[in-house]
Amino acid sequence: QVQLVESGGGLVQAGGSLRLSCAASGPSFSSYTMGWFRQAPGKEREFVSVVNWSGGSTLYADSVRGRATISRDNAKNTVYLQMNSLKPEDTAVYYCAAGGVGGYRYYQTRYYDYWGQGTQVTVSS
Repeated sequence: QVQLVESGGGLVQAGGSLRLSCAASGPSFSSYTMGWFRQAPGKEREFVSVVNWSGGSTLYADSVRGRATISRDNAKNTVYLQMNSLKPEDTAVYYCAAGGVGGYRYYQTRYYDYWGQGTQVTVSS
């Protein structure tokens, strides 16, 4: 069982930056693919970014590519999402997730076994 706790969200002006963190507890953190998703009010949860077990492979949604950087520190059991040039449309609750469920793709929520409670990011115009 992996427990995930996100932090680092907040209110920021458009053009600003935030670094989200996701601290994991439980065994075998380094064996999990880690993803970030977000969910805006009235919308479905959407994929933002993913990093493989070693941190050597990363992927991004088109909406954040070039503005976001995902990374992980397996020694600290933590995954990060650095978001720059934030836009009002980035406003959402951001969730981290741990997984690697067979039969699904990394951008699908069902790929992930464990989810955090989320951290709110609000970008004002």
